[in-house]
Amino acid sequence: MSAEIAELQEQVGAPDLWDNQENAQRVTGRLSALQAQIDRVESLRSRLEDSEILIELAAEEGDPDSLDEAQAEVARLTDLIDSLEVRTLLSGEYDEREALISIRSGAGGVDAADFAEMLQRMYIRWSERHGYPVEVYDTSYAEEAGLKSTTFAVKAPYAYGTLSVEAGTHRLVRISPFDNQGRRQTSFAAVEVVPVLEATDEVDIP
Repeated sequence: MSAEIAELQEQVGAPDLWDNQENAQRVTGRLSALQAQIDRVESLRSRLEDSEILIELAAEEGDPDSLDEAQAEVARLTDLIDSLEVRTLLSGEYDEREALISIRSGAGGVDAADFAEMLQRMYIRWSERHGYPVEVYDTSYAEEAGLKSTTFAVKAPYAYGTLSVEAGTHRLVRISPFDNQGRRQTSFAAVEVVPVLEATDEVDIP
């Protein structure tokens, strides 16, 4: 990462950088994203050091309240570090982008439509728990229950890299709440996850 930052800084310092505005925006945007990651790491390191000092002081003084506070901070830092570690594994070209998710009900009738709505709620709640903004662009409701289709964006860095593994056909097997005889029903829903691209992105189409 340090080598890439140094290379980007050299490009930013070039006097002819803005001769090509699209490339300049790509370079400066990438540099800002990498520097933000570095700042995040430094912040975590500083907070870890503070927590270690607080734990030592609390242990020496026999202060259970301060000890609980320090342990809670360590737990929060652990979650942040886990998230950061996941991001280091996301090195795909578009992994750091926001995600656009489309869900379509498949075979299974009303159960499939209900399943599609369950998936939408699951992804939106996951986003909300992580503090990620969600914007719903389009929703087509089924006649009896559930959704025919929906499209929404998860507006957070690395949302695409994190959620891209959800793409594909999902299957749900359950006792149908819509069947008077209580029979088992298999339902399908298709999930598509694509990165949100910028106007300056160049996409190769084979």
